Amino acid sequence: MSGGPSITIKSQPIDGNNTGNAAAQQQQQAANGAATAGASGAAGSAQNPGHGGAASGAGSVPAEGTRQNSLQRIQQRKQKVFNLPVPQKLAKLSMYSACQSEGCRCTGWKTPQENRHRDVESSYCPEFNEECRNTSCRHSLRSHIAHLDNISSSSMNELLGAIIDMENLFMSMQRVEDEDTKKVYQYLFRLLRQCVLTRQQAVIRGPLGDPPFETPCITKAVLSLVFYKYNHLSTPELQTMTEVAKTFLNFLNHYNFESPSTRRGDLTHEDASNYKINYTRWLVFCHVPAFCNSLRQCETSLVFGRTLLRTVFQCMSQQLKKKCISERDRFPEDKRSIITLMPKFLETLRAELLKDDSPIWDTSYRPSNSFVIQQRKRNQEVANVPIGPSAASIGGNKRTSVGEPLHKRIKKEPTDRPSSENLDDLPADVVMRAMKSVSESKTTNKAEILFPVNVSRDENVKAEEQKRAIEFHVVGNSLTKPVDKQTVLWLLGLQLVFAYQLPEMPREYISQLVFDTKHKTLALIKENQPIGGICFRPFPSQGFTEIVFCAVTMSEQVKGYGTHLMNHLKDYSIQRGIKHLLTFADCDAIGYFKKQGFSKDIKLARPVYAGYIKEYDSATLMHCELHPSIVNTQFIAVIRSQSEILKELIAQRHNEVQKVRPGLTCFKEGLPVIPVESIPGLREIGWKPQNRPARSSRPLEESTDPEKLATSFASVLQSVRQHTTAWPFLRPVTAAEVPDYYDHIKYPMDLKTMGERLKKGYYQTRRLFMADMARIFSNCRFYNSPDTEYYRCANSLERYFQTKMRELGLWDK
Repeated sequence: MSGGPSITIKSQPIDGNNTGNAAAQQQQQAANGAATAGASGAAGSAQNPGHGGAASGAGSVPAEGTRQNSLQRIQQRKQKVFNLPVPQKLAKLSMYSACQSEGCRCTGWKTPQENRHRDVESSYCPEFNEECRNTSCRHSLRSHIAHLDNISSSSMNELLGAIIDMENLFMSMQRVEDEDTKKVYQYLFRLLRQCVLTRQQAVIRGPLGDPPFETPCITKAVLSLVFYKYNHLSTPELQTMTEVAKTFLNFLNHYNFESPSTRRGDLTHEDASNYKINYTRWLVFCHVPAFCNSLRQCETSLVFGRTLLRTVFQCMSQQLKKKCISERDRFPEDKRSIITLMPKFLETLRAELLKDDSPIWDTSYRPSNSFVIQQRKRNQEVANVPIGPSAASIGGNKRTSVGEPLHKRIKKEPTDRPSSENLDDLPADVVMRAMKSVSESKTTNKAEILFPVNVSRDENVKAEEQKRAIEFHVVGNSLTKPVDKQTVLWLLGLQLVFAYQLPEMPREYISQLVFDTKHKTLALIKENQPIGGICFRPFPSQGFTEIVFCAVTMSEQVKGYGTHLMNHLKDYSIQRGIKHLLTFADCDAIGYFKKQGFSKDIKLARPVYAGYIKEYDSATLMHCELHPSIVNTQFIAVIRSQSEILKELIAQRHNEVQKVRPGLTCFKEGLPVIPVESIPGLREIGWKPQNRPARSSRPLEESTDPEKLATSFASVLQSVRQHTTAWPFLRPVTAAEVPDYYDHIKYPMDLKTMGERLKKGYYQTRRLFMADMARIFSNCRFYNSPDTEYYRCANSLERYFQTKMRELGLWDK
């Protein structure tokens, strides 16, 4: 396949002295002062035979072994850098850190002339007093790392990982020939460069949007196709078709798309425009993050929809058919039917892809509950891709990020997680009955009407608004038409409210903005007097509104007026096509804006608002994204109503399934015991008897000599440690290696810890020893996907452990 370049690695030894510093020097010049950095034989390079305008036709699928070898080399290089001494790490970071000396513009420490061929990733460790080779700097290495004094080890490793990703991107950018792809690489390179300088997380913002880009996604549509076309088949045949669909999705997730310049001739103008956008999105969110784990990675089938699949389906399906033919003989006999059925499945999908009214592309289309439950059970039993030696060669091995141990980093994909999209709606009559019951309950329960429970604050404000006790008006000054007297009086009153409630703001500045013709104010009027308001300035061309002042008089606070004011402003903005609110909030107002849905995470690209919004010292920029289908002034009431209806539905269901049975009288009649299954109603709630095999005698049980038992445990533990598949479990996982590991694994265990417990005499019983060993394997299988090497290591080592225990008579036969 041609398209996005595959990342391969130079073949020099990782620990060699051939550092590739010359390439890094070129990188330094191209990056406007970026520091010199050796590649250590592991800098990424783009070597895809079909990319950069050199492709003719569809190209070929790059060898999966090459891809995995490349990712492993990147991982090895990162791990090597993470294990360097702290001075060498700081030297590496200094090459990409701005000089902290006042007035200096040097963006990275450069190696002195006499050491320009040496590499900090091997044996070179510069002294902190060595001067920078940049003639405009000449400051010491210490000046470039002064801001890194208190940095934690994990943060330092994150920065180093971003630097390695940046170097790989630079090498790829130099080798790729396609201009569209080169621009994307250049953008991501500059993004990572800026993130290293500012020590911030890489976040992609701008016109590309945020994934998912289309609904329904390809995964949902393809699984809906299986139900839509093949639900009439028997259970084994339906499972086979599901495996065919998952093989197709796996192939799509590892497909390297052709560049827009290559496909320009076989697409219409509109399709070519859409394809260029989607190709850029695929590079940024799917392809590049596969080897740059400093960026967030998404699966292609989960973030793209019908538009992308239509433009690539013909070429991709031809390649998949050829791949199935070439891999047929290598596939296991029991899985060969997947290869046979693939052409038929592709033709069916193609027909539904071309139909404008196909139900699988309808967002409201959902398979039945029985089908969804069946798929969940199936997902629990088998892996996401067909099991067999050729499964990876058809779809490619599951992409993993690099820089951390794979068996600890890869998490299971939430494919079997329940979703509201996969559940059938309740019958309309059931919902109507619940709504009627809730309405009648409110009517008959006078006490609750007089003293409502947990009523929201804005309910009282809405009641006042309905009675016309308060009013909301958008007012503003004008130079082109007369302003009535009432509006001027309200503006004067709002000026006083803002001045009194915001004493640190100059009165002249408040007056200037309130009476400015470009600003408007949402006024809260009570008894014909303004008691609060929000002064704002809309920027329709930029798609956002800037909130300047927001205040309510002291005597009217804590009554819900502020919440209702903001809800009115949100509805006002949505009606005018504005979907974003921005404001600079001081420390006292941050809590209020958080309650109104504002966040410090700004999702708008900085060029959109920079130079437009007024910036304030000692204030925090906050952002709120508006949903066009939500009426904010009614939102809380709708949510509360839905909550009440849901509670009523639960109560109705509880009454239907609840059944009180008479107590047992057999014991009073002298019967000492009865079988568990004879208890009335037990089977109706889903209880099933468990058949347990009779236990045989155990030579070494808890009552035997503890020293003899400990000797047996030591023998088993030593054998397990020496097994070829024990390497992932020899030592504990550290937070530096895998930051999120302990968020998922609450009770970690490893062979080293078991050895320490054995020495302390912890294992007094056979069950304790077996439980700790079982925890090692269950933790690995919980954190990793079934198609990983480490998942298979756990299974193999567990079988070996059981065999050794049986040999010593410590395992139940």
